[in-house]
Amino acid sequence: MTKSATSHLLPVFARVDLAFERGEGCWLIATNGERYLDFTSGVAVNALGHAHPHLVKALQEQATKLWHMSNLFRSPDGERLAARLCEQSFADYVFFCNSGAEALEGVIKLVRHYHFSKGHPERYRIVTFEGAFHGRTLATLAATGTAKYLEGFGPPVDGFDQVPHGDLEAVKKAIGPHTAGILIELVQGEGGVRSAQPSFIKALRALCDEQGILLAFDEVQTGMGRTGELFAYKRIGVEPDVMSLAKALGGGFPIGAVLASSEAASGMAPGSHGSTFGGNPLAVAAANAVLDVMLAPGFFEHVQKMSLLLKQKLASVVDRYPSVLAEVRGEGLLIGVKAVVPSADLVAALRDQKLLTVGAGDNVVRFLAPLIVSEAEIEQSMQSLERACTALAAKDKAAAR
Repeated sequence: MTKSATSHLLPVFARVDLAFERGEGCWLIATNGERYLDFTSGVAVNALGHAHPHLVKALQEQATKLWHMSNLFRSPDGERLAARLCEQSFADYVFFCNSGAEALEGVIKLVRHYHFSKGHPERYRIVTFEGAFHGRTLATLAATGTAKYLEGFGPPVDGFDQVPHGDLEAVKKAIGPHTAGILIELVQGEGGVRSAQPSFIKALRALCDEQGILLAFDEVQTGMGRTGELFAYKRIGVEPDVMSLAKALGGGFPIGAVLASSEAASGMAPGSHGSTFGGNPLAVAAANAVLDVMLAPGFFEHVQKMSLLLKQKLASVVDRYPSVLAEVRGEGLLIGVKAVVPSADLVAALRDQKLLTVGAGDNVVRFLAPLIVSEAEIEQSMQSLERACTALAAKDKAAAR
């Protein structure tokens, strides 16, 4: 990068040469006027699509009142948002922050501090799982444990024991006198849309109860309706002790949260954690507006209906293009398609057909439609997929000659 560079943004993203100037529902309009069906949703963030009128109204009204105030003072709207989240979940307390990584940092600190407050400071280690993604801070990178993310940043933060995903015996072997808790995504998003088996999650809950350690769920990507319920754990019927939220919580406005039971939060006191911008009035207004929409009658029924429709249509395309696609996986509208061709090629081919998707691990492409997606838009996405598969199959056939 030099002073003559075309962009002064730090080059940490492999950005596509495509820019957007506005969005409408499930659609993005590029600077050249072309329309794209957005099945990235800002990577599971824009759950209510773009420029949702209720969210726009809430932010416009709040912007004329108060943008920021210190957490040294009460936040009536923040208290209301926390109460609503607790009413809809296992939690008794909520801490607001600004991102998923911050929420996971809060989870890690809370899990460790719980044992410290009980007189067991030696219990600080957390069991995590291969294929996970928990964030980009030094601690959440260590929790993730993936070598390519850790490389170049010095020794990984101590305190994480990674085991194979779904391997209960490996979890049992990893637990020792220094273990504080277990941290897991109910569906690994970045890791390739891999769902944990309900029986495995139930076994983890029993193990945590038996060992006196905390069970933490990372619902940054799965939370706020993405799997067809407000929180993914409700589909399994297993409650955690602590949980992270972010992404869709603000419908596109940055906000994250740590949810905790009263027991798990019992060691937290003034000064034990904090955030300058956490729970700021604009973010809280956005999140309350998101809940208004999601808690309205019929919302999750619509998500579940669209999920079933999309999965059925995807399975049909997979059957017809076995040289391009292998299988469909996922829950709700967190759906992945494992590709036979390189996943990056499939993402690019879909983009050529004006459908935006996002890659994941295990050569998977994620279809993250906004939760307000219509049947007509799903049908249009499948037409784009058909055309992309036809082009890729023809390219593969030509290369084989």
